[in-house]
Amino acid sequence: MDLHTAYPGIADLKLRARRRLPRFVWEYLESGTGAEITLKRNRTALDEVKFLPSILHGPIECDTGIQFLGQDYPLPFGTAPIGMSGLIWPDAEKLLARAAAEAGLPYTLSTVASQSPEDLAPHIGQNAWFQLYPPKDPDIRIDILNRARSAGFSTLVLTVDVPVASRRERQVRSGLTNPPRLTPQLLAQIALCPTWAIGMARNGMPRMRTLDKYIDGQSALPPTAHVGYLLRTSPDMDYVKWLRDAWDGPFVVKGVMRADDAERLQQTGVDAIWVSNHGGRQFDGAPASIEMLPQLRAATNLPLIFDSGIEGGLDVLRALALGADFVMLGRGFLYGLSALGAPGPAHVIDILRQDMAANMGQLGLPNLQNITSVIRKVDAAMQRV
Repeated sequence: MDLHTAYPGIADLKLRARRRLPRFVWEYLESGTGAEITLKRNRTALDEVKFLPSILHGPIECDTGIQFLGQDYPLPFGTAPIGMSGLIWPDAEKLLARAAAEAGLPYTLSTVASQSPEDLAPHIGQNAWFQLYPPKDPDIRIDILNRARSAGFSTLVLTVDVPVASRRERQVRSGLTNPPRLTPQLLAQIALCPTWAIGMARNGMPRMRTLDKYIDGQSALPPTAHVGYLLRTSPDMDYVKWLRDAWDGPFVVKGVMRADDAERLQQTGVDAIWVSNHGGRQFDGAPASIEMLPQLRAATNLPLIFDSGIEGGLDVLRALALGADFVMLGRGFLYGLSALGAPGPAHVIDILRQDMAANMGQLGLPNLQNITSVIRKVDAAMQRV
């Protein structure tokens, strides 16, 4: 089967993924927080970013390569950290890590993934990143950093926009709790998705393996929280400085939406800032991430990573044109994995590559160096934020 004929876009993979996943899993993947206004705003704001097509350039060979944090990448995007991705598809972390390594792109393992750094050590490439939710206990903190480093993860990403558990109402309605409990409601949903069910039966119920050694029993938690919250703290700038000193590789802070925060972080010596509203999954009163990107670009000369709402190669170009140096996406890769299994992530990469090249041809761009020159319009609301 020609995958580009059957599934030419990420939207096609999304439709098939929804059919193959139990409802509670789909709601976990898709849900935002609250009324999901920020989730929708991410998409709307991206659509408001327009370009000026450019003509009469003759044949164009599009080079989608980029240099970022001292590394050369064939494409300007990678896989964002996805908590408990092993719940969404069996063995998800290994499959995503392998696909990224084969493509020469970064893969980011979440602290609350269903596989540990040690599990992934044989499957990651030289550009593996580890995302840290900040442990309160300094001994646990040091141990996790040592484990990530020993497993071959080269870049550390500190997520700072999850001080408390969010309220994902769709997840609660679907019957999902943390840890997952196989209630009659969930079993009825699983029965309709045999491929997912068989894979889960082989792999066992997913759990947060990185945290296994630190959890002694479990306290009561809200339905959408998880055991990771028993270990976390709400970090401050001293915490960031401590991590900067403790980690000897590239250090990124994720979840930044304010220019003044970017200025303060630059002074601490971080290597890059990740502009993100957590895909609309944490706070429902935030602007779209793309709305804030120009302000953060003006506030710092640090490299900027962008996520939140990316659904195609054109969106990648939109983020780069407004000041991002690199782009990350999570849901798109899981659509591909859930729709097609192991071949899915590579197909997503190819969709994004072809979409980028087609749009670069329309813009007269042989490479990404001058992409900021082809912006047509940023919605006025974006400029008022």
